[in-house]
Amino acid sequence: MTDTRQKMPKAISPLPIGSTIGILGGGQLGRMLAMAAANLGMKTHIYCPEPGSPAFDVSLFHTVASYDDMQALAQFARNVDVVTYEFENVPAETARRISGITRLAPGEKPLRIAQDRLLEKQFLQSIDIPIAPHRPVTDISDFQAALQAIGTPCVLKTARLGYDGKGQRIVKNLKNAETAFGELAGVELVLEAFIPFEKEISIVIARDEAGNCVVFEPSENVHKNHILATASVPAAINKHTFDMAISNATKIANALNYVGVLAVEYFVTGTGDTQQLLVNEIAPRVHNSGHWSQDVCPVDQFGQHIRAICNWPLGDTKRLADVVMRNLIGDEINTFTNNLQPNEHPHIYGKSEPRKGRKMGHINAIFPKSAQTP
Repeated sequence: MTDTRQKMPKAISPLPIGSTIGILGGGQLGRMLAMAAANLGMKTHIYCPEPGSPAFDVSLFHTVASYDDMQALAQFARNVDVVTYEFENVPAETARRISGITRLAPGEKPLRIAQDRLLEKQFLQSIDIPIAPHRPVTDISDFQAALQAIGTPCVLKTARLGYDGKGQRIVKNLKNAETAFGELAGVELVLEAFIPFEKEISIVIARDEAGNCVVFEPSENVHKNHILATASVPAAINKHTFDMAISNATKIANALNYVGVLAVEYFVTGTGDTQQLLVNEIAPRVHNSGHWSQDVCPVDQFGQHIRAICNWPLGDTKRLADVVMRNLIGDEINTFTNNLQPNEHPHIYGKSEPRKGRKMGHINAIFPKSAQTP
């Protein structure tokens, strides 16, 4: 008789203090992960192609090599106890190479799904998570058929390698449709319905190897020029929306057999009791909209991620105060101290050159707790 019982994964022991965590990517998220690891007595080894990356300043070890340098990757993987990643554009082949040598958390599957908007949407639909209407587009005939099915306004996006508004065009009407397609044609695209949302929220969830989850409260997010400007907690949402945001994030994390911190971004449509949620995208990593947790939670998103991948018990996510996280973009880094308030906690990324649209740091403004969770 065939045994149809699901095989349980081999138990993973907690990593001891002094272990080395490998981090793919050397930007601000890698930097803050390395700082959180150091606070827990762990060493870190950053792997990044860019010399002088911000995370190098706070990590004991670093390797400067491309993500397709298989020899350098193998050496890196053999010298660490677990590997994680700070952004989702690490090549899938890199992840496969790493996971063949040492443990990768989160694994290759969440990375592969998050890198491709069509795969992501297919995955979300497969587990009955509501998303915006969409159509795949590979050529002009696909585009015309998708336009007819979805209508305008809509948003044309590259299926891969898009973030902070890159690789997308708003199609307001049929007059500018051909221009939008011409600017993005040549790669796989996806056409999405434009959602007239009331607000955007996101939620950060941490899950460990055993399937235990802890969830941070949803933040209410405001974007400017397609870049996150502020994330405020508590979010102005009703209890049903609050509960659904947590339920859907938990469902996604469990379906991915996820280990680490995962962010889920939502559109909120309607008002009051008619509020509904659509998932915009997922990010298999610590996330800009979760930075607020650094100054108002017993364990923030970075500490949770390190705990999860090291198989340590997850920490308390209780919000102890109200908070507004504000990004410092470009030249704002040069003047923010002029009006820094006593209740504002700056976090600076150590990037050498301010550029337009570049995230240079963030500030968490802390206020007395004015509201309980819904």
